[in-house]
Amino acid sequence: QDFGGLIGRSPVMENIFEQIGKAAQSDIPVIIYGESGTGKELAAQAIHNMSPRAKEPFIKVNCAALSEHLMESELFGHRKGAFTGAIKDNVGRFEAANGGSLFLDEIGDMPPSMQTKLLRVLQEKEFERVGDLKSIKVDVRIITATNRNLNTLMEEEIFREDLYYRINAFAVHMPSLRDHIDDLPLLINHFLKEITTRDQHRIQGLSPEAMSALKSYHWPGNVRELSNVLQYSAITCNDETISSQHLPEHIANRRTHIRSSDIPAKKEALLSLRKSDGKQDQKVEVLEALRVHNFNRTKTAEFLGMSRVGLWKKMKRLGIEV
Repeated sequence: QDFGGLIGRSPVMENIFEQIGKAAQSDIPVIIYGESGTGKELAAQAIHNMSPRAKEPFIKVNCAALSEHLMESELFGHRKGAFTGAIKDNVGRFEAANGGSLFLDEIGDMPPSMQTKLLRVLQEKEFERVGDLKSIKVDVRIITATNRNLNTLMEEEIFREDLYYRINAFAVHMPSLRDHIDDLPLLINHFLKEITTRDQHRIQGLSPEAMSALKSYHWPGNVRELSNVLQYSAITCNDETISSQHLPEHIANRRTHIRSSDIPAKKEALLSLRKSDGKQDQKVEVLEALRVHNFNRTKTAEFLGMSRVGLWKKMKRLGIEV
């Protein structure tokens, strides 16, 4: 099933489609949680497209890609001469999204000072351009997304609690590919059709060995990584069938890994950590968990059922330096 670009027939994805449909019927702020590559932007676009605001603008801002100064100008616009380089008036994203939806991606990376200004706009529905005193009224539906744990950021006083409750009215949790691995053949078929149509490849499918390798891989980059892997494989394959030799080496030759799709995986990892008296055994367990999550300490801590500070202390005690 193709739901606004999101692909899947598994119960997990069916539940996501239902959540998106419900979110679209309301005008309350929506926050989309999920790892990188899970399709958060596609979900935001689907919510907008199914909402009464569908015919109005859908404006996107990546909060992680802009400096604090640039972000203020991008969001609120600026007047000519407001700062060096401001050679003309500029309309900000809020103004451009008036009547429609504004998608703030990676909201967890927004600087604290900008969080304060965003909160004011959400409360008062008005703002001023940089270098201007005139207030501009806007009617914008806010959709945000993050791959970070906002509760942890609030505990560390990096993210404002009052802003969190403003944007967290309706939450959608995008599953990792590991959590709906049954959709893998459907996703592979979808991406191969795109690749063969766009690049005129002759690829018809995958060998059983290649499919097995892809199913057993843990996909830290999720659906986006799958798309990249298939594009790579299509380039290296001169036949109609992608075999394991055409896959990236780290997937074709992978032997050991932890998969979140294995129900007992997290419990086994925790149990192993608790039972292991040997410092070296614990070090191996923690290093493996770090490696599986691309050395992202927040995700690793969540996987092991401890706080980020707790993980940091354990790493220090075990002599693990990343």
